[in-house]
Amino acid sequence: MIRLGTRGSALALAQATAVADALRRAGAEVALVPMKTDGDRLLGARLADVGGKGLFVREIEEALADGRIDVAVHSLKDLPAETPEGLLLAAYPAREDPRDVLVARGPGGLDALPRGAVLGTSSLRRRAFALGVRPDLSVQPVRGNVDTRLRKVAEGACDAVVLAAAGLARLGVAPPHATVLDPDVFVPAVGQGILGVQIRADDAAARRLVAALDHAPTRACALAERACLGRLGASCTTPMAAHAALRDGRLAITGVVASEDGRRLLRAEAAGAAGDAEALGAGLAETLLARGAEALTPLAPRRRTA
Repeated sequence: MIRLGTRGSALALAQATAVADALRRAGAEVALVPMKTDGDRLLGARLADVGGKGLFVREIEEALADGRIDVAVHSLKDLPAETPEGLLLAAYPAREDPRDVLVARGPGGLDALPRGAVLGTSSLRRRAFALGVRPDLSVQPVRGNVDTRLRKVAEGACDAVVLAAAGLARLGVAPPHATVLDPDVFVPAVGQGILGVQIRADDAAARRLVAALDHAPTRACALAERACLGRLGASCTTPMAAHAALRDGRLAITGVVASEDGRRLLRAEAAGAAGDAEALGAGLAETLLARGAEALTPLAPRRRTA
């Protein structure tokens, strides 16, 4: 029996169920083990103030490390750049839509919001990009599950929220007045739309089992994006994005670092072979650092290894 650990939110359970179903089709017996993380307990706090996005995975990774579960499923964008010693991201299933979606009370998207409209998001990346396009907006933190954030729009607590297209798709939710945001402007977050399937590094049986879930193009994108994140030393306190995609057989990646108010923005692009994904992502980070990324936002660049 494979014990598969996941957060207990509706979205996390939908994601974990998809992975569990794939493992069952491969002949495994799977039991879901829902868990509550610090990130779920501290829904009223801004992540940057209470320890960052690692709060959503810490308890799950601890359960995996000490053998209480055998496999963990994470939203890749929730994972810090550094994987704990003894654990391994062993599979990346095919990526869902990586774009952001604006959900408002009326039609027309971002341009149609009234002057001074309240936009709900706790993502500093989304905040910076929104203010870069509409500096008149009042961007306010909003957390909670997808239903909670949609309800805040319906009840008038805010005029619009920004959500991940992948989350809406996985939940089968299609809210009215949802507008997909241009990914060239709202460059997606590192790992957005990707699931990370994590195991203990020494668990050969689990590695063999989850290998069938791995999608090579998604793996290349994930490795490039996370290499950029790691080299920059970025975190949830960093308005940054890195998004990779395979185009005509080559891996193209865009990286952005911005000031929190969206007034200053650095953007760089790179392309290369998919087999060089990590080097490509790290090199993109080098370009951003050389152009002054550290002057825009707090970073802790990781030293390059030989």
